[in-house]
Amino acid sequence: MRALDIIALILVVIGAINWGLIGFFGFNLVDSLFGTMSSFSRIVYALVGIAGLYALSFFGRDRDRDRDPREVK
Repeated sequence: MRALDIIALILVVIGAINWGLIGFFGFNLVDSLFGTMSSFSRIVYALVGIAGLYALSFFGRDRDRDRDPREVK
């Protein structure tokens, strides 16, 4: 699942950058690149939304599971 986590995180960051640009400068990067509500921009928005929902699962995960079990605490 590590690859899926990285992809989700990248999509969430893209969404955050886009919302930051909208909030600070009134500039929508996704619409500028792919057209206002074009099919591709809608797909990008949908993927970012799904990634955001998936990223909510990061809060409930055990952070110690990725550590080496031989590591001394």
